[in-house]
Amino acid sequence: MPGGPVELLDAGDWVFLQRHRQPDHRPAPFLDHHAHAHALAVAGCDRVLALGSCGGLRPDLVPGTSLVPDDVVALAAQPDSRFRDERALRVPGFDPAWRARVCATWNRHAEPPARDGGVYAQTVGPRFETPAEVRGLAATADVVGMTVGSELVACAERDLAYAAVVTVDNLANGIAPAPLTVAEFETGRLASAAMLTDVLRRVVPELAA
Repeated sequence: MPGGPVELLDAGDWVFLQRHRQPDHRPAPFLDHHAHAHALAVAGCDRVLALGSCGGLRPDLVPGTSLVPDDVVALAAQPDSRFRDERALRVPGFDPAWRARVCATWNRHAEPPARDGGVYAQTVGPRFETPAEVRGLAATADVVGMTVGSELVACAERDLAYAAVVTVDNLANGIAPAPLTVAEFETGRLASAAMLTDVLRRVVPELAA
């Protein structure tokens, strides 16, 4: 398999792919999103619900906020194509019907509900962005992360309907009064993980039907 091997957990009606554990820990810049998308397509999947950790680019997008983005900007980390035919000549985007279903289903079970819409800015990582970079990103985006843009392109090229729920684990550098620290990021990430585990137990069976 290109870029493999890729490990999937087969749960019958759905499969689980832990993108950062394939099989060892891999930071965002070293993920092979095309290998992941290829593995999902081979397994018979037709749609993807992605989860992402991100930083808030606005003061109101505080840690604990969830968002279902409807667009992506990835100018500094241009997602690549693995094709040389018409599959590469497309405008990638979140599948509208699948994104709407994900948002509606998520918000029947999550409290507080996820925000419907928003722009996800993708950077290279794994470092955090500087305050000047954050100011530039905030002119066009609401949250910043390191994976969703590339994953969206890889899935779209394999006709996998793609939607994402991202959780704000921290305010990006320069948005909060104090500089962002790794400890602050880890605290937010762990709090989001507990929330996601609880919501996913109820959301996944509905979305897999």
